Amino acid sequence: MAAVPRSRGAGSSARPSVPPQRLRVRENEKPWTVKELATVRAELEADIARLQKEISVAELDLAGLMRDIGDGAGDDPADAGTATFEREQEISLANNAREVFEQSARALARLLDGSYGICESCGSPIGKNRLLAFPRATLCMTCKSKQERR
Repeated sequence: MAAVPRSRGAGSSARPSVPPQRLRVRENEKPWTVKELATVRAELEADIARLQKEISVAELDLAGLMRDIGDGAGDDPADAGTATFEREQEISLANNAREVFEQSARALARLLDGSYGICESCGSPIGKNRLLAFPRATLCMTCKSKQERR
């Protein structure tokens, strides 16, 4: 798993390390407020904590399923198929949780280093409304639309 930026000192999780004025916004938007950034940061930190637990549970479940592979020597093909399906589903869930974890950790790191809210493709501001709705966004709507068309 990726390293998660740690908060500094008590109560610092409510305050971003970067002053809100340093974060770029679109021309028609008001600058970020401390409260807005605290909300985004709290959501990202909560997602990270939840996903770490989900990943741990999924890895334990998967380890159990992998350990049970050899136990079904006399099972019929339907049982073997069900076991394979369950393993593949657990792998998929774990991989999805890891991907969202990585996105959340990256968004939190960008929030802390001052690059949060900038499109990684074109360098334009992503937009506060998009980030408030989806804090892990790394692309503006234009670039995201282009990416999805490919």
